[in-house]
Amino acid sequence: MDELKMYQVSTLQALSLGYSRAVITVEELLKHGDIGLGTFEDVHGEMIMVDGHCYQADNNGDVIEANLTTGVPFAAVSYLKGNRSFDIEKINSIDDLKALLTIKIEEDFGLNSVHMLLINGQFRHVSARSEEGRRSQHVPLKEILEGNQKDFFFNDIEGSLICVYYPDYMDGINASGWHLHFISKDRKFGGHVFDIEMNYGHALLDKISGIEIRLPNEPAFDTYALKEASNDDIKKVEQGK
Repeated sequence: MDELKMYQVSTLQALSLGYSRAVITVEELLKHGDIGLGTFEDVHGEMIMVDGHCYQADNNGDVIEANLTTGVPFAAVSYLKGNRSFDIEKINSIDDLKALLTIKIEEDFGLNSVHMLLINGQFRHVSARSEEGRRSQHVPLKEILEGNQKDFFFNDIEGSLICVYYPDYMDGINASGWHLHFISKDRKFGGHVFDIEMNYGHALLDKISGIEIRLPNEPAFDTYALKEASNDDIKKVEQGK
């Protein structure tokens, strides 16, 4: 099995507390992976990286390919090898999908490891969100999203789920458990996923054996008390509640 590395930009704690400045550019991020997820400078839209392209979903769910010079404050990417693959039958909710995926990684004794997963499928319903940017500093992500986030829905659509799993003991570095973003097959629509109904899908799964974290290299980063980030707020942002 190929050994793979997750390349992460900053930490979810920093983003949660409001550090949304550019750490690297999209162009540099693409040198470290061909699949992943994250956001853009000033939390300007959801990031969906797939097939070596980096896409940006706006707060209407419309997708464009991100400009290479756009800043990235937070992301997690790797190279997809598809060391494991399996088919998925009808799924009625995101909780059902997460439960199934957790069983799949548990079969490989992988609950303490990081995983990257791509699911190509046909979806009856996708509930998602994205947001427009807000230039700020020390304004919590939860507060930014309360003012700038929009929810939207896609029905009877083909597309891909990019799914990242981090174990519980890494909570705060990233979101523990599964984190999912969606993009349509025609690359026109997408966002951060809250719920799904899937008719069928095919999954490619990789167990990640290493992590490289690129931290911001400016004094402002050290003004954030990262241990004060609220796990409850992170979960509410992640789950849309």
